[in-house]
Parts: sequence; C-alpha cells; structure tokens
Amino acid sequence: MNKKLLALLIAVGVVFGISLVAMLLGMRNSEKRMVVITQDNQVIHKIDLNSAENQTIRVDGTDGSYNLITIRDGEIFMSEANCPDQTCVKMGALRAENLPIVCLPHKVVIRFAEEGDA
Repeated sequence: MNKKLLALLIAVGVVFGISLVAMLLGMRNSEKRMVVITQDNQVIHKIDLNSAENQTIRVDGTDGSYNLITIRDGEIFMSEANCPDQTCVKMGALRAENLPIVCLPHKVVIRFAEEGDA
C-alpha cells in the first residue's frame, strides 16, 4: 500500500474518531432537570422536570398557531403542532443541553435552563 494512501486513511480515521466522540459527548443526557419554554425569545414557562406532574401545555400564537408540549415521566417533548414541517414533533424528548427542541415557524423553543434564566 502506498504511504500517502495509508497516511490519508489514518487521518480520516482520526477525524472520524474525534467527530464520533464529540457527537456522543454532545448527545449525552443532561443532568440538568430545569427547562424553559420560550416563545418569541420570551420565557413563558420554567419547569423542574424532577417534580413536574404529567401534563400537556398548550402554547398559542397570535396567528392561530399552536404547540402542545407534553411532560411525561420526567421527560418533555413537543407532542403536536400545526406547523407545516413537524420537525419539532419529530425531535422526540429533550435530552441534550446543546440540542433544544425548536418550532421555527411558531418561534417556540424548549431547552434546558442556564444560569440567569428568568
């Protein structure tokens, strides 16, 4: 095998390995349990998943849009929305600190709370 090809394969393997580790670290379950729900960059709910009861929260927009956010067994997810692409519903439960649930058409975001969140 050619030395250049071997060096290229090793470099690709190292980059792949680093990417895989970074992805796994980014997707690990968050130990934070406080979440905030924002609409149009305004905090509308702050919820501690450790003590929250199973419930569904409806977030209405001014234009007839809506999102249903469900809390079940300590997890939070977008269960329904009347947006066209349904990306927010397909995301499943909130799991990682750096991967919020976002409904872009309705400007609704579910994310783990950070220091200083209202």
